Amino acid sequence: MSETAEAQVVAKEPKEPLFSKKNKKLLSDPLNDDNPITIQVLGICSALAITVQLKPTFVMSVSVLFVMIGGNLIVSWLRNLIPSRVRIIVQLVIVATLVILVDQVLKAYLYDVSKQLSVFVGLIITNCIIMGRLEAFALGNKAWPSFLDAIGNAAGYAWIMLAVAFARELFGSGTLWGFQIVPDFLYDFGYADNGLMILPPMALITVGIIIWVQRSKNTKLIEEN
Repeated sequence: MSETAEAQVVAKEPKEPLFSKKNKKLLSDPLNDDNPITIQVLGICSALAITVQLKPTFVMSVSVLFVMIGGNLIVSWLRNLIPSRVRIIVQLVIVATLVILVDQVLKAYLYDVSKQLSVFVGLIITNCIIMGRLEAFALGNKAWPSFLDAIGNAAGYAWIMLAVAFARELFGSGTLWGFQIVPDFLYDFGYADNGLMILPPMALITVGIIIWVQRSKNTKLIEEN
């Protein structure tokens, strides 16, 4: 066999499947074992601020998903062109551009929600989850794994946020997505909404309860002293 033929045989390595075990873990791990909020304790600020109602929480979650996917893909495509010394600045510019797009779309089509979210849309720029995944993953991986990583971490962020918002809106206001859930006759019998649930500290307590439940079911997440 000639050297050229041998080189071709060596070069023909099997391609990794799009949804290989490794790639599937990029989607599944952030939902539980490596959740960005309950395990990595990132993105707590928005969990405290905007989870009073489900609707703005959902919109924020979708916004983070869009920014994270766009940011991961762009950084992955440019990873070999970005000078190491200015990589953080480049990442911030990319995220800021995507956040401005999101903010303008919200103001154009969901103005009421945009007012509710207020400055917190702009604070996506400094979201630790997004910047962390750009720096730790997208900067060193190809586009497809970076895309899956973005979806996984955004979904992990979203389900915690939506769970907190569900509990706070239901028990704090008696509504879900703005629609009354608790029937009037319960109020007639003396039931009252828990005003503490709409205060920021209850968001932190609710996240703490989720962390406790998560570690109770998955003991490998408990840190050893």
